Amino acid sequence: MFKHPILPTTIVGSYPQPDWLIDRERLKASLPPRVRAETLWRIPAPWLADAQEAATLMAIRDQEELGIDIVGDGEMRRESYSNRLATALSGIDPDKHGSAVDRTGKSNPVPLVSGPIRRIAPIEAQDAAFLRRHSTKPVKLTLPGPFTMTQQAENGYYPDAKSLAMDYADAVNAEVKDLFAAGVDVVQLDEPYLQARADEAEYYAIEAINRALDGVDGTTALHICFGYAMVHHGAGSTKAKPKAYDFLAELEASAIDVISIEAAQPGLDPAILAELPTKTIMYGVLDLSIPEVETPEVVAGRIREALRYIDAERLWIAPDCGMKYHSREHSQAKLKAMVDGAAMVRAELK
Repeated sequence: MFKHPILPTTIVGSYPQPDWLIDRERLKASLPPRVRAETLWRIPAPWLADAQEAATLMAIRDQEELGIDIVGDGEMRRESYSNRLATALSGIDPDKHGSAVDRTGKSNPVPLVSGPIRRIAPIEAQDAAFLRRHSTKPVKLTLPGPFTMTQQAENGYYPDAKSLAMDYADAVNAEVKDLFAAGVDVVQLDEPYLQARADEAEYYAIEAINRALDGVDGTTALHICFGYAMVHHGAGSTKAKPKAYDFLAELEASAIDVISIEAAQPGLDPAILAELPTKTIMYGVLDLSIPEVETPEVVAGRIREALRYIDAERLWIAPDCGMKYHSREHSQAKLKAMVDGAAMVRAELK
C-alpha cells in the first residue's frame, strides 16, 4: 500500500463545482442524472474542458491547503458520479433513453442497453494523469461500480441483470487498470445501490465487484451510502436514514481493500465494524444533512468511538458522502474540522 499517515483524511468523491462552471440551482432541483445532462454546464462546449480543468485545480488546491492526506479530483468534470462513465460504453443506445425506478421510487431516464456492453477506449485515464501531475499527495479517483450501473440502466439486451452486471464489471476492470497505470494510488468504486437494492445485491453483487477487480494491483475502495443528504432530504423527503446497512458484512468476502461508510448522519453504531475484520474502513465523520459545521472535538469523538471497534491502522477519515451539493465555503469549514479532529486523535495515539 502507498504511504500515508495514521488516520489519513480524504474526501469521498465530489467537491462543490463553482457557480461559474455549472448551474447549481438546476443541479440541486433534480436527482443525480443517469444520462448526459449537458444543459447543466454554464460554459459553452469549446471551452468546457478547459474550465473543468481549472475547477479541478481549485479542488485539488483546496484539499491540499486544508491538509487532506489523500486527494481526489472533486469530480469537477461530471454531471453526476455515474453518468460520465455509464454513457461512454458501447452497447448503450445512442438515440433513445430507457427508464428505471430510482431509490426514491421515481422513474428516471437512464441508459438503454441495446447491445453488448464494452469499454471501447479509456474514459478517465486523462483525468487520472491530470490529478497525479497536479498533486504531490496520494490521489484517489472514483468510478461507478458494476452493480449500481446495472440498477441505473434499462436492460433491453441481456437475458438477465446478472449477465449485464458481468459485462459492466469487465468494462470497469479495464478502466481501473488504466487508472492505476496513470499513477492513481486509490481507485474507488461507488456502489450506493448495494444499500438501496440489498436483496438483489445478495445474488450477484460480490461476484460482479470481484470481477471488476480481477488482476488489479493497487489499493481499491468501495463507497456505499444511503443517498445524498441534500437531495433526498431537500426534495420534500422527511424519511430519516436507516441506522444500519442492509448490505455490509457481505463485503468482507469481496476483493475490495477499503470500505467507505456513512456513520455521522445515520448515527451508525460502530460495533458493525467488527463485521469487516480484514477491511480498512473509510469512516464518515461529517454529517452533510445539517448546516452546522462540526467542531474538531465532535469529529474527534466520532473517531474515538470507531476506534473502540477497529485498529487505527485500518481507519481512514472522510465525510459521509460527496459534497457536490454544498457551498465551497461550507465544505472547506467542514473539512477543516475533520482534519483538525483527526489530528487531535492522532496526537493521542502517539
